[in-house]
Amino acid sequence: MYKAINYKEYIRYQDGLSMQKKAFEMIKEGKVDGILLILEHYPVYTIGTNGGWENLLYSKETLKQQDIDIIEISRGGNITFHGLGQIVAYPIFNLEKLKKDAHWYIDCLENVVIDVLREYEIRGSKKSEYRGVWVEDNKIAAIGVHVKKWITLHGLSFNIGVDKKYFDMINPCGITKFGISSLKDYVKNPDLKSVKQKLIESFENVFEIQLDEAEESLLKKD
Repeated sequence: MYKAINYKEYIRYQDGLSMQKKAFEMIKEGKVDGILLILEHYPVYTIGTNGGWENLLYSKETLKQQDIDIIEISRGGNITFHGLGQIVAYPIFNLEKLKKDAHWYIDCLENVVIDVLREYEIRGSKKSEYRGVWVEDNKIAAIGVHVKKWITLHGLSFNIGVDKKYFDMINPCGITKFGISSLKDYVKNPDLKSVKQKLIESFENVFEIQLDEAEESLLKKD
């Protein structure tokens, strides 16, 4: 049994981490096989296990003045940005129920975004040296995961209409030779609600699962 929760309100990154932890415990206890969280964060820079402070181009004081959080987390990868106009998907899945292969899982996450882009007649692609999804040489989706007891955490971020000024304040994922893109660069006024639904359907198709809609209250704070 798999659940999907599509959050309507913006969520602070720390609250998103708490929701992931609750989902992890539910899956570990065998209550469900997986929970997919679909949401948008308030502006935040996250730094993964591969580092990233060296790719932050502004001081922490400057970020604080602009109400941008910066948080070190357990996912793989370097520094990235989450914020308004960007869909974040956290699939908390038990890979023992799917396939015990982290590389396969990351490939599937990339395929989810590529399939959604195809719906808009956009050719998304992969780069062998960098994780994520690209439209030509511009990154439109970032991937960063952590696997614990074969249960996945973190996931992907998909730029829909994000303000690119936030990416100008960092070297995204430590990469300087390629750019950043959003769906709105290729599609006039993309509807966020519609893209979220397409993303959920793509998760179902790629992972060959059925996602039942769950209430936001399932993982809310006590």
